[in-house]
Amino acid sequence: MMSIDINCDLGESYDAFIAGKDEELLDYVTSINIACGYHAGHHSIMHQIVRSAIRKNVHIGAHPGYPDREGFGRRNMECSPAEIYDMMVYQIGALQAFVQIENGMLHHVKPHGALYNQCANDREKALAVVNAVYDLNPQLILYGLSGSLIVEIARDQGLQVYEEVFSDRRYNEDGTLVNRQVPNAFIQSEEEMLVHVKGILTANEVMSVQSKKIKVAGQTLCIHGDGPHALDYAKKIAGLRKQLQ
Repeated sequence: MMSIDINCDLGESYDAFIAGKDEELLDYVTSINIACGYHAGHHSIMHQIVRSAIRKNVHIGAHPGYPDREGFGRRNMECSPAEIYDMMVYQIGALQAFVQIENGMLHHVKPHGALYNQCANDREKALAVVNAVYDLNPQLILYGLSGSLIVEIARDQGLQVYEEVFSDRRYNEDGTLVNRQVPNAFIQSEEEMLVHVKGILTANEVMSVQSKKIKVAGQTLCIHGDGPHALDYAKKIAGLRKQLQ
């Protein structure tokens, strides 16, 4: 079985909107990606989760996205590379400050939503993200979609990369994720999720929606913290991982 990091997106609540069971999820993952206030989250939530993650010895990562609370950062925006660079520095820097005052260490950066997806195949946007991470701290790890352009660019720049695979998303046969707008984009049953994750952990492969097994490289496996089954999936994946070790 491959050794793999289990990551989860946290801190995505804001105002009256509560997303996910952040405190409970920290018991079942090895790293987290904290929303930095643009697509979701805010200063107090960031600080609280940093404290909890340090207490539970979970790796802390920044989850910067587009300034799009209405669309939860999932709507494409046509920002210039300079704007994307500044957005990244602003958001990562804010989280880094909270980590620093709690005597912790920022471990990685994982772009959020539409920015993540656009950077998978848009060279200019990917370069802006990679350059911002590198300039802030070249020791940070970049989390990016397995097999994507940003992974290649980051490695060329000298950044360490964790290629990311997903526990709750279905794949096309070219290795891309099925679009969220498509009805079968998400894995809804626990049984199917466990078969899917076991394939990743034991053989680096997933079954595509075209019913073809495809190879996926992965050093980190994502659980979406705002998903309705997030906590149950996290518990089951942690159990499966332990069972296979």
